[in-house]
Amino acid sequence: MRTYECAARHLNFTRAAREMFVTTAAISHQIKEMEQQLGVALFARTGRSVQITPEGEIMHQAVLESIAALERGILKLRAQRNPDLVRVSAAPSLAAKWLVPRLEHFLQDFPAADVRVDVSFSEAGIEQADVDLSIRYGDIKYSHANDQADVLFVETIFPVCSPHLLKQSAGLSDPRDLLKYKLIHVDWASPDASWPGWRSWMQAAGMGEVDLPGGVHFKQTSLALGAAMAGQGIALGEASLVVDDLAQGRLIKPYGANYSMQAEWACYLVARPDALSVPMVRAFRQWLLREARSMPQPVESPSP
Repeated sequence: MRTYECAARHLNFTRAAREMFVTTAAISHQIKEMEQQLGVALFARTGRSVQITPEGEIMHQAVLESIAALERGILKLRAQRNPDLVRVSAAPSLAAKWLVPRLEHFLQDFPAADVRVDVSFSEAGIEQADVDLSIRYGDIKYSHANDQADVLFVETIFPVCSPHLLKQSAGLSDPRDLLKYKLIHVDWASPDASWPGWRSWMQAAGMGEVDLPGGVHFKQTSLALGAAMAGQGIALGEASLVVDDLAQGRLIKPYGANYSMQAEWACYLVARPDALSVPMVRAFRQWLLREARSMPQPVESPSP
């Protein structure tokens, strides 16, 4: 049922396979087996694309209702067994740089809470019965028919570096001065979008197309920021992930308030509606929203 729901939602066996952590051939095989058992075609296959058939729509609705019923039952059993359990999923950098440093604030107010953090790039968890809340990046227009999604913050991106790096050099006054330094890159992309990199920032800063200097590349922003704090170069930081490091002087914004760009993605708190029937989950969601609203603006620290 889960395989079929995923394939029908994406209308793309490759994307369904990626979400289910199996091969495309495995998805195709399971769909064919379902079709043989039911004696109907659930998808119309035309080349590399698939379209759901009228019979497939009927099956899809039945599968959605069945999965929802199972999830409600699992949730009721889990709430009876451990009413203080909250399961939240977040991308690694969001978990490390924003969520985990703030968790003690929630636990001070709710000492009985049993908070379990799943660190994963996968967005599949919120559709399943193993996650109550998910903190994820998505298009600013993101929405999901079956989930409650709230914007935590819209990301602003700007260069950051160790204060010691600039003390040992001539500093930064013009965006083109960056070309004298090692740049730290975050190479991350989904099938539908990619995170803004140095080329995007430099175009927004009016530099046009440039030859980027050498540097180091990471898959996670938290690692890139760690390298920047170690003085290994200049990184692009999201405001939510660097606000604490800026406040404590581990990083600085060499251009102050200038040359910041807004990402086309926002950070969302997504909740499965049935999970919000659990008081502790509701409390955790409200706390996350308050934390996001009260997050201070990044400290301005232009270089000398």
